[in-house]
Amino acid sequence: MDFLSDTVVLSRMQFALTAIFHMLWPVLTTGMAIYLVIVEGLWLKTRNPTYYYHARFWAKLYVLNFGIGVASGIPMGFQFGTNWAPLSEAIGNFFGSIIGFEASWAFMLEAAFLGIMVFGWERVNPVVHYVATILVAFGANLSTFWILTANSWLQTPAGGEMVDGKFIVKDYFQAVLNPFMPNSVLHMFTATLETSLFVIGGISAWYLINQRQPEFFTKSFKIVLALAIAVAPLQIYVGHLSGEQVYHYQPTKLAAMEAQWETIPAGQAADWSAIAFPNDQLERNDWEISIPNGLGYILELKPKLSEPVLGLKEWAPADRPHLLSLIYYSFRIMVAIGFFFAGLMLLTVVQWLRGKLAPESISQQRWLLRGWLFAAPLGYIAVECGWIVRCVGRQPWAMYGEIRTADAASNLPPGNVLTTLTLFSAVYTLLFFAALYFGSRVIRQGPNLDLPIPGVESKPAVNVEPGEFVPNQRPVEAQQ
Repeated sequence: MDFLSDTVVLSRMQFALTAIFHMLWPVLTTGMAIYLVIVEGLWLKTRNPTYYYHARFWAKLYVLNFGIGVASGIPMGFQFGTNWAPLSEAIGNFFGSIIGFEASWAFMLEAAFLGIMVFGWERVNPVVHYVATILVAFGANLSTFWILTANSWLQTPAGGEMVDGKFIVKDYFQAVLNPFMPNSVLHMFTATLETSLFVIGGISAWYLINQRQPEFFTKSFKIVLALAIAVAPLQIYVGHLSGEQVYHYQPTKLAAMEAQWETIPAGQAADWSAIAFPNDQLERNDWEISIPNGLGYILELKPKLSEPVLGLKEWAPADRPHLLSLIYYSFRIMVAIGFFFAGLMLLTVVQWLRGKLAPESISQQRWLLRGWLFAAPLGYIAVECGWIVRCVGRQPWAMYGEIRTADAASNLPPGNVLTTLTLFSAVYTLLFFAALYFGSRVIRQGPNLDLPIPGVESKPAVNVEPGEFVPNQRPVEAQQ
């Protein structure tokens, strides 16, 4: 229990807790916002009320995620000033402005128009409401851009230099457009969208398995499937590009991801370690299954590499990542989930082309629907694993190659950090179970098909069961 008296370790644990928990919520809001833009746009174009009710139903889960994301994200910003004050002082010239852009440009934009999106259905013109929904989605994804820009800059610092312990910006745009930024932003964008698609698809599959409103949820299922046709393979490709970046810019992280202890010279075949038990103390893998030439094909699509793959032994133990098993298996879990999503998408498309996804017969595809239900939480796991690889694999650097994590932490009493860590754990546990309770409540209740449609006046129905959808509605203009 020596870590209980180590301020740096406790501060890292606290940041890991807040980051891992906070990440659960914007992952869904950023991707689901795009889905809401799509279904509301379809409603405006077709005036099919089903799309309107989809927008109203899924927006409930969006708001729930947004609220908890805000509550859990506040400690993230404060920690830079409390637990990581030396880091903030050293890089605040650039890093602070980027975080400020995220709050003032992205978050405020999303929050400002969220009220119109949620409460403005019958209060503003439908086109104005649609613009508000678009701006909410734009703000949510702009937030992703700024956060990934800031984190990418910590991975590959650019645009200036360290002078007397502080980073001095010389080219602001070069800092923003640092080597890691483009692929990192795209990788996270596709990750949030893919996660949201499989969450919506998984919830829709649950309704279809239980034969609740099959026509309604077949539509949402097919919408996310159509989007997944493009997103699932794109995510794999962008992930490959991100791996190439690690290969060129962060060789220690690549060595940790692959549990590669010995250097593989250029021009030699590079095997890929599929499964291994890394032993950090003995500097070897106790057990390993390798695929011949696999690493060469992964990194450069050829058996022999044009550049060497440096092994962990090239660096002193203090200059390379530890927790190797965590990094190694987090990477493999992330990759496996990405390919599982692509395979599930392909199998579902085949059944769609065979005519097996019609509303009257889709419930018979029980194993396929269970696959989507199983996939619903996997996107979260993949995203968390990706961030573990990204941040734990960067160690021992807070700012890669410039500022060590041990030098970035505030000099606080360990008891103080342990207290806040314990309090955050308790509060986040409460928030998590509250989210599960209210989220499951929204799902159990299902869509409210009795909501009035803007611009449409309902005719009284005779002999209609409560909650049954009544399409006999006439536009107000037609009645005048």
